Amino acid sequence: MIIAIDGPAGAGKSTVAKKVADRLGYLYIDTGAMYRAVTWLIQHLQLTLDESIDWTRLLQQYPIALEIGGEGNRVKVGDRDVTEEIRSPEVTGMVSHVAGISGVRQELVKIQRNIAQDLDVVMDGRDIATHVLPHAEVKIFLTASIEERAQRRYDDLLQKGYQPDLENLKEEIAERDRRDQEREVSPLKKHPDAEYIDTTGMSIDEVVDHIITVYHNKVGTS
Repeated sequence: MIIAIDGPAGAGKSTVAKKVADRLGYLYIDTGAMYRAVTWLIQHLQLTLDESIDWTRLLQQYPIALEIGGEGNRVKVGDRDVTEEIRSPEVTGMVSHVAGISGVRQELVKIQRNIAQDLDVVMDGRDIATHVLPHAEVKIFLTASIEERAQRRYDDLLQKGYQPDLENLKEEIAERDRRDQEREVSPLKKHPDAEYIDTTGMSIDEVVDHIITVYHNKVGTS
């Protein structure tokens, strides 16, 4: 059984997806963390961001792995745990560029499909329902206003010790939306069968309850 949750940056996908997975006893797969891990690797190795990189070879040398546990996904690049490092503003500012590279997406989609094979999972990202797992039984598209998404990001960064600028965050999110929607490879868009949920003004638990209701309506209550 697969629940695919797509949506733009800051819509609450990761937090909601993990809670849905916990409620249902499914595995939660954070695909956005995988793209952040590749972004971190590029920055760590000081690589030039272009299509000339042999992504298959690079990701064989520095494999991206998710360690799935009760506290969420730990992210590794090779033997190094980068779970916290991939949430830095530097990675955030670059990740949508990396996610638009076809070679990166091809390699990570292979990993994502392999993880989901024969497992009950909740997987969130930008193109899970439209490209990675189009056969998902339950498809969700989460969004929220730019103002609310920026405020969430602002609060999150404050808790981590950063000093963000709210107006800059709004501009960055709007630009990231544009890049995600206009990229040639697997652009962000709602699957025709996906349940559309605008989380503006909603609590996390309200969103989770809504998705659980959609799940039961789709697959029953057994």
